[in-house]
Amino acid sequence: MLFNPREIDPQLAYKLLASVVVPRPIGWASTVDAQGHANLAPFSFFMMITSSPPHIAISVGARDGEEKDTLRNIRATGEFVINTVSAALGPAMAVSAAEWPPEVDEFAAAGLETAPSAVVRPPRVAAAPANLECVARQIMPVGGPPYGAHLVIAEVVRIHLRDDLLLENNRVDLRRLDALGRLTGDWYCSTEIQYELHRPPVGQ
Repeated sequence: MLFNPREIDPQLAYKLLASVVVPRPIGWASTVDAQGHANLAPFSFFMMITSSPPHIAISVGARDGEEKDTLRNIRATGEFVINTVSAALGPAMAVSAAEWPPEVDEFAAAGLETAPSAVVRPPRVAAAPANLECVARQIMPVGGPPYGAHLVIAEVVRIHLRDDLLLENNRVDLRRLDALGRLTGDWYCSTEIQYELHRPPVGQ
């Protein structure tokens, strides 16, 4: 089957891409508004883009044509935290993904405790196995209605890692991290099953 994205319904294009570009890591973004009110929301359009200095990116779509609280808060403060979603935190992440009004604190709605960040204002998810404190460097509009978004590129200025996760040679114990991946719809996957695929030497 062949699809031309410019000729099909945008919702179908979204479903096809979201079903093929899998699994996707989840950027669970905590932010605060100008008055300091906290917000927490997950984004599966999330990626690492460079390591020196480290930068990540999240794509924040609109909701009913309006900018989401996450984007408004990043515009207001220039800061956010990416919290790793472990399998144990999956249900709380799903609660935070609901379409809550701006005045609702998703931390409280999901029964999550906060922890202070080291250098940015937004709090961290205390129970998350890892947290990335981020400072926004670029915000770029991408695409158009109804699924247009803003790409937020941010520098990672602090990395928090649970003590039991660090192995020798500064590697992370991925089984203990137990990070969730987004598939499509309400489907997710874990990193519990892992295996190696070695790259052969060039020319062999």
